[in-house]
Amino acid sequence: MGDTDESSIIPLPDPDGHRQRPPDAPRPWENTDRAQAATEGATGPEPPAPPECPQCGLTGERHVTYYGTHVLLEPDMPVPAHMVPAWHRWYVDSDGTAWNSREDEPAPGAVCRVPHRIACPGLSPEEAGIWRWLDAVRAENARRARRKADGDTDPAELPNAG
Repeated sequence: MGDTDESSIIPLPDPDGHRQRPPDAPRPWENTDRAQAATEGATGPEPPAPPECPQCGLTGERHVTYYGTHVLLEPDMPVPAHMVPAWHRWYVDSDGTAWNSREDEPAPGAVCRVPHRIACPGLSPEEAGIWRWLDAVRAENARRARRKADGDTDPAELPNAG
């Protein structure tokens, strides 16, 4: 041992080695990650495919998300965050990982990235989903209009149930 280049340190087995799942084992959070990716629009082409939109063929800037899927962002297009609808504000960390701020209100002066999905000429506004918040307002207004038409002037008043 002293005359050779071999190390005298004997590697010990990893204490958690027996607890590691095989790489092909199912992950219980996979369905949640897929649902989040679909909700946020992180449905960009996965490598090794080129970062091209399947609807229009334009090249986007592909970034991995924290849940492992990819999102196509408009290349070189930072936008004031207050001008982008909620659920479509993407930010890119210094390591290149993209994350969606969901419905969180942006900080004053914040700049975000726009997903290609809402700028894609191959999708209608309904398919792109950029009017989700307006759909919710319309649904609430429809409920209010029905209540008003039914004669419910004060929702705080409850009928006498006996």
